[in-house]
Amino acid sequence: MSKFAKTNNKHISRWLLYIMLVAGTVAVIVFFLPRNSGPQFRYDIGKPWMYSSLIAKFDFPIYKTEDAIKTEQDSLAKAFEPYFNFDTETGKRQVAHFLKKYKDGIPGLTPDYVPLIADRLGRLYNEGIIDAPKYSDLSRDTLAVIRIVSGKSATSVEISGLYSTMTAYERLFSDPKIAAAKQILQRCNLNEYIQPNLIYDEDRSEAELGDMLSGIPLASGMVLSGQKIIDRGEIVNDYTYRVLSSFEKETQRRSASVSAVPSTIAGQALFVTTLVILFTTYIRLFRKDYLDKPRSIAMLYAMITVFPVLVSLMMTHNVLSVYILPFAMTPIFIRIFLDSRTAFNAHVTMVLICAAAVKYQYEFIIVQLVAGLVAIYSLRELSQRAEIFKTALLVTIGCSAMYFALQLMQDNSISTMDHGMYMYFVANGVLLLFAYPLMLIVEKMFGFTSNVTLIELSNTNKRLLRTLSEVAPGTFQHSVMVGNLAAEIANKIGAKAQLVRTGAMYHDIGKMKNPAYFTENQMGGANPLSAMPRIDAAQIVISHVTEGLKTAEKNGLPGVIKDFICTHHGTGKTKYFYVSYKNEHPDEPVDDTLFTYPGPDPFTREQAILMMADTVEAAARSLPEYTEESIAKLVNKLVDQQMDDGHFKNCPITFHDIAVAKQVMIERLKAVYHTRTSYPELNKQTAPHKEEQPAPAAAGNATTAPESVTPRAEDAPQAKNEEKTDSGKDKNTIELD
Repeated sequence: MSKFAKTNNKHISRWLLYIMLVAGTVAVIVFFLPRNSGPQFRYDIGKPWMYSSLIAKFDFPIYKTEDAIKTEQDSLAKAFEPYFNFDTETGKRQVAHFLKKYKDGIPGLTPDYVPLIADRLGRLYNEGIIDAPKYSDLSRDTLAVIRIVSGKSATSVEISGLYSTMTAYERLFSDPKIAAAKQILQRCNLNEYIQPNLIYDEDRSEAELGDMLSGIPLASGMVLSGQKIIDRGEIVNDYTYRVLSSFEKETQRRSASVSAVPSTIAGQALFVTTLVILFTTYIRLFRKDYLDKPRSIAMLYAMITVFPVLVSLMMTHNVLSVYILPFAMTPIFIRIFLDSRTAFNAHVTMVLICAAAVKYQYEFIIVQLVAGLVAIYSLRELSQRAEIFKTALLVTIGCSAMYFALQLMQDNSISTMDHGMYMYFVANGVLLLFAYPLMLIVEKMFGFTSNVTLIELSNTNKRLLRTLSEVAPGTFQHSVMVGNLAAEIANKIGAKAQLVRTGAMYHDIGKMKNPAYFTENQMGGANPLSAMPRIDAAQIVISHVTEGLKTAEKNGLPGVIKDFICTHHGTGKTKYFYVSYKNEHPDEPVDDTLFTYPGPDPFTREQAILMMADTVEAAARSLPEYTEESIAKLVNKLVDQQMDDGHFKNCPITFHDIAVAKQVMIERLKAVYHTRTSYPELNKQTAPHKEEQPAPAAAGNATTAPESVTPRAEDAPQAKNEEKTDSGKDKNTIELD
C-alpha cells in the first residue's frame, strides 16, 4: 500500500471517529432529555415579571389551583350522604332469639319484663342501628346525614336520630322500669341481642361520591387568543399566577400531541449536535493528540454526557433540585488529568446542554459557569484532601454569591428573596467532596494516573521501593538523586514534577535481578562484567530495561511509570562496551542492535528530563575532580550528545527547556559535590614566598575513557577508587580497566 493510501485511510478513520463520537453522544443525551416545548419562565407571587409582554397565542382555560380543587372536593365530601342498606330481618331475628330464650320469664323478675324488653328492642331496630366504628366516624359532624335504602326507596336521615350498638344498649335502659332491674338484666347479656341493621353500602357510596367529585370544574374562566397575559414589570398576583400556570400546562398538553413530539426531538437533536460538534472541533484544532488516546476521548465525552442525563432524569421525574448535582466535578477531573483549557470548554458544553432540560436556563447557566471557573482556578493538582475541601468550599461560596447577585438585580429586597436555594448550594459542595474517592474510579476506568497515586507510589515505604533499597541500595540512592534533580528541572520549565520524580524512583527497578552487575551496587569490589565478553556484558546492562518492565507489570504499576522505564535510555547504546568491542575487533562489522537499548526514545517532556538527569547524575560520579568547569563541561557534553543522537526529536521539549535543564543540573551538582574554587597557577619565573606557596597538586594517576566517550556508571566496569591526600582533603581518581 502506498504512503498516500495509508495517509488517506488514516484521514478517513479519523473522520469516522469524529462522526461516531458526535452521533453517540447526541443520541444518548437526546434520548433522556424531557420532551418540553414552548417558553419556560420563572415567576413567583409578589415578584415582578422579568420577561417581555406575554400574549396568548391560543385560547386556554384558567385552571384552578390544586388547593382550590381540594377545598371544593372536601366540601362535597362533607355534604355527601353515604348509603346504608336497611336489613329488616336482623331485628326480627334478634327479638325472636330473646323471646325464645326467656319464654319462661327472667329469673328474679315478673313475667311482664320479657314482652317489655322485646318491645324496646323492636323500637330500636325500627329506628336503625349502625356499627359502632362507622357511627363514630359519622357522628363527628353533628349535622351528618345518611341515606337509608329500604327496597327501592332511599330516605335521608340525620345521624343524630340513629343508634350505634353502644348507644342502643344505653337507650334500652333509659326506660325507668327496665333501669330499676338493671342489675338483674345485666346478667342476661342483652347486648348480645343488639346487632347493626344498617349496613354501609361501600360500592354505591364510592361510585356516587366519585361522580360528584368528577363533576367539579377544573377551570374557572378563559383566556382568549391575542389577550395580554402580563406585561414586563407587573407584579405577579394570585390570579396572574394561575393564568401563567394554566398557560404552561396547556402548552405542555399541546406539545404532547403526536405532531409536536417529532418537532421537539428534532430541535433538541439540532441543539445538542451543534454544541457537541463545536466541542469536537475544539479538540481537533487545539488538542489533536487526545484523538490518539482513546481513553482520554472516552473520559471527555463521558463527562459531557453523564450530567445532562442526570439532569434530564431529575426534571422528568421531578426529583429534588438540579442544583445539588456537583457539576464542577467535570472541570475538576478534566483539569487534573488533561488540561485547564479543555476543562473549561467541556464544562461550558456540558452546562449549555443541561440548560435544555432545566426550567430557568439563564440563572442555571450563570451559576454553573461560575462554579466551573472557580473549580478550575482553585484546584490545579489534586494531591491532598485539604485541596478538594478548599475547592468545594470556594465553589459553594461562588455559587451562593452569584445567585445572591442575581436576586439583588431582580428583587431589590433581601426580605423577599428565596433563601432555600442556598441549602442546595451547600449540598452541592458536600457532594463535590466525593471527587476525591471518585478520582480512583476515573483513574481505573480511563487509565489515568493522578498526583495522589503518584505521591503514594513515590513513598519509599512501598514494598517495591523498600525491596529496591535492600537488594540494590546503590541503585536506590541513584534513583533518589535522579528524582530530586529531575523534579527541580520540571519545576523550572513548568513540567509535571511529581510525575517525573515518581518515574525516577522506578526507572531502574530492573537492576534488582542482577544488582552486582551495576557499578553503584559493587561497593568498590570487583566488577563481574570485566571478565565477560563485551556483547554479553552489554546485554546484561540492557536487560535492566526489559526486566524493569516485567517487574512493573507484575506489581501493577501505571502505564506512565512503565514509559519512564523503557525511555530513560531511549534507543541509545551502551557506549563503553560498544566502543571497546569496536576497538578490539577493528576489522569486523558490528551489529549495533546488540549494544542498543530497546527504546523507544522519550515522547514527553518529563521522559526527556529523566533521560538527561539520569545520564548526568550517573556520569558525574566518574569525574576525577569536581569544579564548576568540569561539571559544566560534562553536563553540556552529555546533553548535547543526546540531542545530536536525536533522542528528543519525538518529544515536545524546546531548546529553552534544555538550556534551563542544563543550568539546573550544573547548579545542583555543584551543590551536591561541594565544588572548590580552582587555584591559579604560579608563574614559574616568580619565586613565591614560602607562606604564600600553594599546596602541591594531587598525584593523579587516573586514566579516563577516550574524550569521545563519557561512560555512564552503569555502562562501564567498576572504577578503582584511590584516596589521595591533598592539603587534608580526599580526592577520587578513576582507573578504567
